[in-house]
Amino acid sequence: MANIKKPKFNFTWFYLAVGGMLLFFFMTGNGNNDAVMEKEYSELTDYISKGYVEEIVVFDNNEIEVYLLKDSARHVFGKPVEGKARPMVISDIGSRDNFEKFIFEQKDNGNFKGKLRYDKRPDYLGGLFWNIFPIIVLIGVWMFIMRRMSGGGGGGGGVFNVGKSQAKLFDKSNTPTITFKDVAGQEGAKQEVKEIVDFLKSPQKYTELGGKIPKGALLVGPPGTGKTLLAKAVAGEANVPFFSMSGSDFVEMFVGVGASRVRDLFRQAKEKAPCIIFIDEIDAVGRARGKNPSMGGNDERENTLNQLLTEMDGFGTNSGIIVIAATNRADILDKALLRAGRFDRQIHVDLPDLNERKEVFGVHLRPLKLDPSVDIDTLSRQTPGFSGADIANVCNEAALIAARNNKKAVDKQDFLDAIDRIIGGLEKKTKVMTQKEKESIAIHEAGHATISWFLEHANPLIKVTIVPRGRALGAAWYMPEERQITTKEQMLDEMCATLGGRAAEETFIGHISTGAMNDLERVTKQAYGMIAYAGMSDKLSNLCYYNNNEYQFSRPYSERTAELIDTEVHSMINGQYERAKAILREHKDGHAELARILLEREVIFAEDVEKIFGKRPWASRSEEIFAGREEKRENDDNVKTGTEEDGTVTTGNE
Repeated sequence: MANIKKPKFNFTWFYLAVGGMLLFFFMTGNGNNDAVMEKEYSELTDYISKGYVEEIVVFDNNEIEVYLLKDSARHVFGKPVEGKARPMVISDIGSRDNFEKFIFEQKDNGNFKGKLRYDKRPDYLGGLFWNIFPIIVLIGVWMFIMRRMSGGGGGGGGVFNVGKSQAKLFDKSNTPTITFKDVAGQEGAKQEVKEIVDFLKSPQKYTELGGKIPKGALLVGPPGTGKTLLAKAVAGEANVPFFSMSGSDFVEMFVGVGASRVRDLFRQAKEKAPCIIFIDEIDAVGRARGKNPSMGGNDERENTLNQLLTEMDGFGTNSGIIVIAATNRADILDKALLRAGRFDRQIHVDLPDLNERKEVFGVHLRPLKLDPSVDIDTLSRQTPGFSGADIANVCNEAALIAARNNKKAVDKQDFLDAIDRIIGGLEKKTKVMTQKEKESIAIHEAGHATISWFLEHANPLIKVTIVPRGRALGAAWYMPEERQITTKEQMLDEMCATLGGRAAEETFIGHISTGAMNDLERVTKQAYGMIAYAGMSDKLSNLCYYNNNEYQFSRPYSERTAELIDTEVHSMINGQYERAKAILREHKDGHAELARILLEREVIFAEDVEKIFGKRPWASRSEEIFAGREEKRENDDNVKTGTEEDGTVTTGNE
């Protein structure tokens, strides 16, 4: 016989029934008096005239209650009234003055010898409301505060769930649709993550040889490279439960809540094992202990981290649980968190190279209606240093630009405009500038273009413009080479080209402006990096003063060394500045022609510079591809550049 599930007793209905009964008895205070009858006013006056009345109560709403003598009640009710109940007749009076006059007459005649009193009719509902409403308001405010303090977790317990895990569980019923096919590039990282999925699907393949399944993997890389996307792909590929949460979900205002949530998370994971736990932005809770900026004696973040360390590799066992975490700040994580046995593997998810950018473009171009003029190879070469998120933004911006122009498909020019829009900002052709300002900007930008043309290791020039875009009043666009290492000569040439704008202002105008603020900031940082970190100084050669400890207040060198670093930086920058002025004086006629054309057209391209100075002596393959074309200038190839913080000009990629 099948087991029939009986409904569970719910105390809510019991409470409602008791409350209803109390309300009924409260509102019917005279419910025990069955000797009550409602009569017309004329009959009531007759009872008073005959001397049946013992007491009369007049209420403020002109209702009266007339209490009868027990001996006379049988004449009204037709039967004697027994017990302690007082026989009563209820009626309404039209005029209180007339009624009082009638009562005084009956008293004078000796027919009414009882009492006449006045009273106020009790408001049972109003009394109940003002007695219960403040209590309801206080309970509501308390529940609201408790729900907010518990992180908004209203389901199943309210404030009592504050220590419960906030992780979202993905299983076979709600698995994400993202798979490894949706993750373009990052073949090395995908291979590492695929192995983790394989560990959980067929662990005996690895354990039968004596190996142990890794306990954790840390995804490390710059923002926008696809770390979280890889984790979503793991959830879509693995046939095991997948817990997903952020590192900030552990942090709470209550002391001990973070550690409690960690315990609850691993308790749920043990029940679902084998499974995967994904913690995004783990640096929110995994920061190195003892180096937090907080000054409290009992740091909640450290307590949470200690519990996480214990759960990942403590005295207990967590067989079948793999922890995947993502961060772009691996340098600040606690060393105990990174050791083998907790995060056994660190998977580096770097910015995509040329071939990987082609794959990323292939993914994000699928939903777009493309014109045949769109070439993925060209787009990939135009976007060095772009992350996957940047490429997705380019594709989306190109589609928006095409729709804004009422096009039926997204063409190549839309992508070029999208790259310009994302890198430099929105073009502002209506910005008002004086002719003198335009001349100064044109000379500045022509200085960048001239010097970069004659330096061997400077990035190839693509386009120069003095049209305001974003916060910049001018820009020079370059095609930077994708290097794994950079030599001192390459960095000095780039520094010299960056200083070309300020050098042109001083050489050909006779005064300098704030237009070079961003240029100076970049070369200063570059020079300090070369001398203090890379050891590229003659007086401080082969020394690196890089300090990874961001909370150490003392510098790892003496004041004398600091003074020497400042002197070397000043000498290096001044040397390249004089070199830039010398190149400009040597090619002053070409620079003047370049500035004139720039003032006339507002935008010039590499072929215009080539007509003035001739073919670049060190033309690279990419430069030949772009500068040698005879296409329309609207199809110029643009590349990622820096932007001016002071709203003036921008030069090439640092």
